[in-house]
Amino acid sequence: MSFSGLAVIRTTHLLYLHGFRSSPQSIKARKMAAIVQNQHTDVTWWCPQLPASPRQAMAALRSGVSAWPRQQMAIMGSSLGGFYAAVLARELGCRVVLLNPAVYPARDLARHIGEHPAWHDPSQKIFFEATHIQELADLEALTPIDSSHPASSLAVIAKGDEVLDWREMRAKHASGQVRLLEGGDHALSDFDAVLPEILEFLHLA
Repeated sequence: MSFSGLAVIRTTHLLYLHGFRSSPQSIKARKMAAIVQNQHTDVTWWCPQLPASPRQAMAALRSGVSAWPRQQMAIMGSSLGGFYAAVLARELGCRVVLLNPAVYPARDLARHIGEHPAWHDPSQKIFFEATHIQELADLEALTPIDSSHPASSLAVIAKGDEVLDWREMRAKHASGQVRLLEGGDHALSDFDAVLPEILEFLHLA
């Protein structure tokens, strides 16, 4: 897939958002961090630990990137982080890469209210409250179906995702660039195979 038709504006600021119960220690986040820190030392990298509250998460993200240059920044997000990334990118008008992004998190996470161990450190607990479902619903209202910008979004979607429906993901982001993977899984275990396309999209190849 070629993105040669897009204006060549190199990414100078990159925000990565992890998924539900995940952290900056996820494999994809660490791989992107290594690429930026080893090959693009002039690029500002930020991968925060997101709070359980969607409202608090979005407030922190909006504040954290408030001074970033819109045309030169980009956001990457996986699963729930992909949902947040889509909301934030729509607000800011910046480029965004969505990795198996959640589409209806208020619906899908309603059954996960309660205490959960963090994936990468089971000693850490996440408290997902009923009020967080309404916070997600409020955010969903900000991103109507097919609301992405064709020249500035790339959705990487695995048909084999065991958590999210690939058809919903594709329908949501069909107006942007879509890389549909046969098979695969929610964690995008074959992330390395699509990494060159992602870096090209971000003009970090």
